[in-house]
Amino acid sequence: MNWRTRLIHSQRTIPQGFQSLAPATHRGSTIVFDSMATVSDSWQQFERGYTYGVYGTPTALQLAARIAEIEGARHTFLTPGGQAAIALIYFSFCSAGSHVLLPRNAYGPSTELAAGLLKRLNVHVDRYDPAIGGDIAKLIQPNTSLIWCESPGSVTMEIQDVPAIVAAARASNVTVALDNTYSAGVFFDAFSFGVDISMQALTKYVGGHSDLLLGSVSVNSEAAYKQVGGTLRQLGMAVSPDDCTLALRGLQTLAVRLDALQRSTLTIATWLAQRPEIDSVRHPALSGCPGHALWQRDFTGSSSLFSMLFADRYTPRQVNSFVDALQLFKIGWSWGGFTSLAMAYPALNRLDPKYHGRIVRLNIGLEDPADLIEDLSRAFATLA
Repeated sequence: MNWRTRLIHSQRTIPQGFQSLAPATHRGSTIVFDSMATVSDSWQQFERGYTYGVYGTPTALQLAARIAEIEGARHTFLTPGGQAAIALIYFSFCSAGSHVLLPRNAYGPSTELAAGLLKRLNVHVDRYDPAIGGDIAKLIQPNTSLIWCESPGSVTMEIQDVPAIVAAARASNVTVALDNTYSAGVFFDAFSFGVDISMQALTKYVGGHSDLLLGSVSVNSEAAYKQVGGTLRQLGMAVSPDDCTLALRGLQTLAVRLDALQRSTLTIATWLAQRPEIDSVRHPALSGCPGHALWQRDFTGSSSLFSMLFADRYTPRQVNSFVDALQLFKIGWSWGGFTSLAMAYPALNRLDPKYHGRIVRLNIGLEDPADLIEDLSRAFATLA
């Protein structure tokens, strides 16, 4: 062969049998077949073998299988981010004319999707009180196709009575989806409580290092498996095998990170609850937090995210200056990584308007909690 051809069709081989503790990263778009008789274009690669890179390389399938194993799911699908996972669930279970119930404390971009693209596609989304419990049955309509839960709620941290909501949904044959990112799929056993779909932003705790974007959608039935898989195929939500490798690495340290984050976060939240500048601390593991009894009943642990509400004598400008004065806490939207973060919300539409500008969400990282408390103390001193 000409040397130009040999660059593409090499005849050399390397030794087989390499075994490493680190999973391999398989990159590829085109999958080659042995013959025309074996050609397939199915997304069901677990059952029918590899067909095309958009449906996942071995790296992606390994990550999906491990998330499914941890959550006790029939199957897990991967998406390019948490918001993509939310969109996949909407598009899998809604069509023009569908009705959806979404809690008022839901993740901001999810509510934007409901009020934007979904509304243009004639999918009607009603917001409900996250504390509604079984009374959600009164809101279910004949065309209700999906009920969302998010527990704890984004920023405001309310715990929902998910089993009661599931029971009401079952009576009307409505699918229940849960944003289970806070628990990393381990502190809340979604499928044991009857949830149909559990999604995570793997960007957060599974990734753990603020360097990847991934989402997961885990299903517990054959019908949901086919519904979500068929939709994912049409949307073409491919994931990066390099990001999957980083997520697989993150899984190996997830347990020790979550243990450390839980301890540090409880230490800091308890200290903040005694501060005169703070009206209340919204951490579900603290007895004074709304939904604490439900958290004790349903959860096996807590993670790194919580919020604090400043006393009403402080203005939004003062609260912003407090956040600006922090040094170890960085200002950022995400959470679940090794760095502590803070974010103020001047006009959060998930709270009573009287709280606007007074709430700050904290993500506790892997720094020493004493250093973080000292950083918070310095910032409180600036308020004087």
